[in-house]
Amino acid sequence: MFKEPFARFLTQFYKNNKQMGSSDRRMNTRYCYNYFRLGGAFSDLSATERLAIAEFLCETESAVVEAFRPEWTTMLEHPVEEKVAIVEELDPDFLQRVFPWTAQLSEAIDTRAFLISHFVQPDLFIRLRRGKEKQVMDALTKADVAFTVLGPQTLALPNGSKLQQVRGIDGLYEVQDLSSQQSLNLATIRAKQSWWDCCAASGGKSLLLLDQEPDIKLMVSDIRMSILRNLDERFAAAGVRTCYRKKIVDLSDSVQHIMEKESFDAILLDAPCSGSGTWGRSPDMLSKFTTAEIDRFADLQKNIVRNAVPYLKDNGQLLYITCSVFAAENEEVVAFIEKELGLTLQAKENILGYGNKADSMFAAVFRKA
Repeated sequence: MFKEPFARFLTQFYKNNKQMGSSDRRMNTRYCYNYFRLGGAFSDLSATERLAIAEFLCETESAVVEAFRPEWTTMLEHPVEEKVAIVEELDPDFLQRVFPWTAQLSEAIDTRAFLISHFVQPDLFIRLRRGKEKQVMDALTKADVAFTVLGPQTLALPNGSKLQQVRGIDGLYEVQDLSSQQSLNLATIRAKQSWWDCCAASGGKSLLLLDQEPDIKLMVSDIRMSILRNLDERFAAAGVRTCYRKKIVDLSDSVQHIMEKESFDAILLDAPCSGSGTWGRSPDMLSKFTTAEIDRFADLQKNIVRNAVPYLKDNGQLLYITCSVFAAENEEVVAFIEKELGLTLQAKENILGYGNKADSMFAAVFRKA
């Protein structure tokens, strides 16, 4: 169990079980994800009883609730906060069993609001390429795809919207969570600066950076070439014209032999983390995660920062980002960077997405003396 992300498992499962039609797949996926949203709550009940509770909390219509909790049927359309209060009559502490790491949360987190948000499916957010906003919105309107405009380049759509079926918008948008789109807000980004995205993954933050200022000198790195090939494909699809360099760099250890002649005006560190601010999208993690993982990620983050900072120029800026809600990965790493590495904190921000059907993240920006 849990040898791979559940979404990947489901994809392979459906490939191996082609007898399942699209409606069967949709309903099966819904039941699985709603079931996972209960985490460790009501573990003494049968799977059917747990699913009925999960469906009640997550849906406004449910045949499972009608069959196994008929007394709740008339309350299915009530706000989720009211439905949580009803379930608390069965177990006043069930939210703590859904997410048992509340003692580790950053102080800025509204604990109850955050816990309840796990029963709300996050929206799908997209960022539109500059100059292509009207073209994309016109195409979505023509295809009868519902959307809400949140900003000049930001749209929110119902989760599950089939954008790949909309003609004429390929390469004109990026799927990117609302909070992720706000994650560079603390940084100072100017033309001609040299930037290093040192844990670039598939390049989402670099694309956001280039969207704000395409005239920078960019280097991207990650631990495997396969990751950087995915980045290349994504950059090509997005029509990136900025020349950029690539390096395979594992910052969990010293990289002096690879980086000795490098220096940058700014380092973007979107750190590997627990991802705890995104578990509304991947609720299987509520059953998989252990407290020991928090310390493991925090240690890794400190090692990465320690090994990256030597390549930051004097007066350069470090932008530290996580999609975690745990203080050990956020505020405690900030304290480490200030005390042990001598950088000056300029600003920090908990990006609280749970009130916007979005992920929750953390960002901090530092200056090197």
